[in-house]
Amino acid sequence: MIYLFMNYSKYIDHTLLKADATDAQILNLCAEAKKYDFASVCVNPSYVALAVRELKDTDVKVCTVIGFPLGATSIVAKAAEAAEAAFEGAKEIDMVINISRLKEKDDRYVKHDIEEVRKAVPNCILKVIIETCLLTDEEKERACRLSLEAGADFVKTSTGFSTGGATEHDVKLMRETVKDKCGVKASGGIRTKEDFLKMIAAGANRIGTSSGVKIVQELKQIKREY
Repeated sequence: MIYLFMNYSKYIDHTLLKADATDAQILNLCAEAKKYDFASVCVNPSYVALAVRELKDTDVKVCTVIGFPLGATSIVAKAAEAAEAAFEGAKEIDMVINISRLKEKDDRYVKHDIEEVRKAVPNCILKVIIETCLLTDEEKERACRLSLEAGADFVKTSTGFSTGGATEHDVKLMRETVKDKCGVKASGGIRTKEDFLKMIAAGANRIGTSSGVKIVQELKQIKREY
């Protein structure tokens, strides 16, 4: 069974992006990330500095979101936001594409949007959120190809703040589109070990979830029983 042989904690970006998140909740998020050795914590940009301080001298990275959650801010604003986050210590950047521009088939704009963020954070892992629930399969494939061409390290399904989250179909489609040229992050609605394992089997190699602790505990319990 797959979960018996994987370091599942390192697949997880431990996430708290709610508008009403408090300092205390961010501190707790970081404490949980250290305890369970997650890949990263994913927080809004205003909390990057706090999370960096809390995770100093650990291998848990700080991830933040750019142009979140709509992706409709300007290219200049996204690049500046990303650069500031990197300056404050973020190592992973999850940016939202301009969804309306993609649907308008303005591929030049979409690619340039991603490229400018890539240039702003050359030393960070860049994940591109394409918001699959709002796209046709053709648009999902095109978004993935543009992300690859612009230098993304991952393509990501969802913000978790739109009309739907990650699905097996979308993760498979994204993996088939990017092959092994970049990672695939599944995010949105992943709350159980079953959800987690389905996404990994579909081709995801990173999972964004606010239920990381619950998932890891469930997987450890199955491993002990096995």
